[in-house]
Amino acid sequence: MTGTRTGDVMTAIRSRIASRALAPDEKLPSIRSFAKRMNVSPSTVVDAYDRLAAEGIIRSQRGSGFYVCSPLAPLDLATIGPKLDREIDPFWVSRQSLDAETDMLKPGCGWLPPDWMPNDGIRKAIRKLARASDALLSEYGSTRGSKKLRHFLGRQLADEGINARPEQIMLSISGTQAIDLICRFLLRPGDSVIVDDPCYFNFQALLKAHEVNVVSVPYTASGPNMQRFAEALTAHKPRLYITNSALHNPTGATMSPQTAHQLLTLAAKHDLTIVEDDIFSAFEPSSSPRLASLDGLERVIRIGSFSKPLSASIRCGYIAARADWIEALIDLQVATNFGGPSPLTSEMLFHILSDGSYRKHMEDVRQKLSKKRLSVAKELSALGIVPWLMPRGGFYLWCTLPEGLDSAHIAREALKHNLVLAPGNVFSPSQTMAHYMRFNVSQMSDPKTLTVLKNVIASSRN
Repeated sequence: MTGTRTGDVMTAIRSRIASRALAPDEKLPSIRSFAKRMNVSPSTVVDAYDRLAAEGIIRSQRGSGFYVCSPLAPLDLATIGPKLDREIDPFWVSRQSLDAETDMLKPGCGWLPPDWMPNDGIRKAIRKLARASDALLSEYGSTRGSKKLRHFLGRQLADEGINARPEQIMLSISGTQAIDLICRFLLRPGDSVIVDDPCYFNFQALLKAHEVNVVSVPYTASGPNMQRFAEALTAHKPRLYITNSALHNPTGATMSPQTAHQLLTLAAKHDLTIVEDDIFSAFEPSSSPRLASLDGLERVIRIGSFSKPLSASIRCGYIAARADWIEALIDLQVATNFGGPSPLTSEMLFHILSDGSYRKHMEDVRQKLSKKRLSVAKELSALGIVPWLMPRGGFYLWCTLPEGLDSAHIAREALKHNLVLAPGNVFSPSQTMAHYMRFNVSQMSDPKTLTVLKNVIASSRN
């Protein structure tokens, strides 16, 4: 940026802040007056102010102007947006699940049980790493991430009809960090982003951290409600849409080809970028249409990670996108993390994924989940808890509760009995899913789960 007119304006503001000519919480000069003073166009000042706001140096106050950020006021996510009951806060399930004691039951969590994971393959990879070179054990990784792992991903994407050249793939520290980098790259505070209603709760938490306007669109069994989606595009002019097109979280639905076509047509018309979070792709019995394959990575960004099928302890995600966007995202990753995932993590993942046992592991997991979904659906139905649909794969059942019951109340009461549940409004930006609950069928083998559910439901009716 140095040497450009925008960069000169940014340097001038930074210098004033550093010299205390502009104090914390003090208003910046108006755009027109500063443009005149710097002998630049107002649009240049607007660009500079927006970039400084994105860096957290200044902040925008609607209808008032720009102000210097206070260095003593760290971001408090709890103060952004409306105050919510803790039971329906987007952070609630994550915190309860991650901090749970080993004796707690977790049908509300978002991962497979330890004994379902390829632990023998992980141990084998760890033993190989014990003989790794000194460089691998001690140095930073490359900015794009392991070349071997990226080539493996390229072949995997090609099997799904996504033609991603090596320069279009980068590794990230996690799937969540991949979305965070994309938000840093494409969004500014006050921009609008479309999400599904319901959607993965951490989408909401992450977008709240970026101080953007979250616009929700009802999700159906075949994808977003396209009439409401079109209305949202016209009314809010969003920059981004974040979704799972296959094995949607939390509903388990898969987007139909017709909806995918309509969605991409509208995205092109309204200059909308789509982030396709495909973290559950390995759990599909057969690949369904993907927005990234239909679009060719023009305005769709594909992200994913290995936490669900392999191990949440071995964190690594990836981004597949336009080559010029990848270059910008790499710079952001260097700025925020000084590089991508650990070389040790990447090497371990490559050993596990390239071992022929991984394919067999996933076949076994898909078969176990297929049986488990049917048996758990039957057990829940006996309690009056009915699946919204039966997913093609994955480990979630999105269910309606018996009439008159509130899922947040049920979750609060179940927690007293060491049972972590995922109430519907955790996933709903509009807070209209109080009669829904998401269940992880892989975490429901212990008979105490259904016993606690039965007792809590019975006491809630009295």
